[in-house]
Amino acid sequence: MPPPPPGGGMPPPFGGMPDGHTGNRNKKPIQTKYRMPSLNWQALKPNQVSGTVFNELDDELVLGVLNMDAFEEQFKTKAQTAPADVGPLRAKVAQKTPSKVSLLEPNRAKNLAITLRKGGMAASDICTSIETYNQEALSLDFLELLERFIPSEYEVKLIQNYERDGRPLDELPEEDRFMVRFGKIPRLPQRISTLTFMGNFPESIQLIQPQLNAIIAASMSIKSSSKLKKILEIILAFGNYMNSSKRGAAYGFRLQSLDLLLDTKSTDRRQTLLHFIVNIIQEKYPELQTFHSELYFLDKAALVSLDSILQDVRALERGMEVTRKEFAIHEDNSVLQEFLTSNNDMLDSVVGDGKTAQDVYESAVEYFGENPKTTPPSMFFPVFVRFIKAYKQAEQENEQRKKQDVLSSEWKTGPLSTSPKPETSQKQVPMMPQMDLIAELKRRQVTPLVREGKDGAIEDIITGGPGGVRDIGSRSPVHSFVCVCVCVCVCVCVCERKGRGEAIQIEISEGERKRRIGKGVGNGGAILYRTG
Repeated sequence: MPPPPPGGGMPPPFGGMPDGHTGNRNKKPIQTKYRMPSLNWQALKPNQVSGTVFNELDDELVLGVLNMDAFEEQFKTKAQTAPADVGPLRAKVAQKTPSKVSLLEPNRAKNLAITLRKGGMAASDICTSIETYNQEALSLDFLELLERFIPSEYEVKLIQNYERDGRPLDELPEEDRFMVRFGKIPRLPQRISTLTFMGNFPESIQLIQPQLNAIIAASMSIKSSSKLKKILEIILAFGNYMNSSKRGAAYGFRLQSLDLLLDTKSTDRRQTLLHFIVNIIQEKYPELQTFHSELYFLDKAALVSLDSILQDVRALERGMEVTRKEFAIHEDNSVLQEFLTSNNDMLDSVVGDGKTAQDVYESAVEYFGENPKTTPPSMFFPVFVRFIKAYKQAEQENEQRKKQDVLSSEWKTGPLSTSPKPETSQKQVPMMPQMDLIAELKRRQVTPLVREGKDGAIEDIITGGPGGVRDIGSRSPVHSFVCVCVCVCVCVCVCERKGRGEAIQIEISEGERKRRIGKGVGNGGAILYRTG
């Protein structure tokens, strides 16, 4: 139908209000063929429209004129099947299906829905497992989450009023229906608590027992160590020696004073009081050097919060008491009976160790002059841990200082047998056949070889027999020789026997000869040369 001409027109459709009061009527819901995306605008409430431009608008009139099929095709959400024929429905006045009303606060209902999805069980199965104490069906994590949704008194009243009105449960969301069933479990808080306690019990024991053992062992070993006691006696003696003239003699000292041993230094600033005491112990009391071997688990005990551990032990006692009460009500429950039978003695042992740990710790702290109420293990044991570490460090530094002193003393007194030898002793000339002869010459030589006025001395050395002494300056037709001998290491000897017709010759390289002659002339050697 074409739009009416200006100035006239059709009467307004049923529901239309041309007088500007559209904001006072209820708008009809619109039924679409497809699911459409939402437009995230901020809508005005009906009472906010009055006096605005929106009070003069009629959007339903626009929708009655426009064909919205193309719009739906282009803006529908993805992955939708072809719509069913809703022609007959559009002819009728669409009525919106009323939403289910929840008895729970929206955020709480949302979190409960997430928890139930994590459990992966039907609501009835969850409740049945709780009623029968079925630990295998319910994990600890899931139980801890469920414990947060135990119905409050207000929620219980809402559920009771809803049922009293006779309203069907099907009208409630799934989370509300679970809450109705969940809240009807007898002694629900006690059951959830018992299930959680039984599931956590083994792990709790494994965490508590080693910490109690560390406190007991550390406290008893510190108090019973005779070596530690003697070391404290030595420290007290040195402290009184230093302070008695000014402050008077002391009968004891606080344990924190052990840290000050590193702050007091000698005159030359090379060592501390602790270094000196360590030296004294090494020299005079060597049996005390292993005092730290008598102390056990100090590091672990220093990390323990005894108050927290004792609170955990008391929590185990309360949990076991709740479990006993539950078993008294449900005597036929085998799960509760087996748990109590298996773990009663274990809990009694842990409770006893907790009492022992508290007693021996307080005794040890008081034994060393401290107040157990103001001195937790995190303050008491670290004092000894630091002292042991500083003592060992001082031992190492003292040993290093002694080695340095020895090296310094050796340097001042000069080189020892380990010092490098002269170059001549390190570099030896290899023994060659020529050297054998030279060695023999050296052995036979009694006095340095000198120039003689007669022949025969050199010849006697070479031949081993007597010979006539000849004047070197004379010319002999019978014998003539040239012998060069330098530093007893190099010798060039040429002997010619005219009558016998034989010669003996020893040679070295020209370069070596010159070098050795340059070094050896005048050092006990002699140069003889032929004159004719």
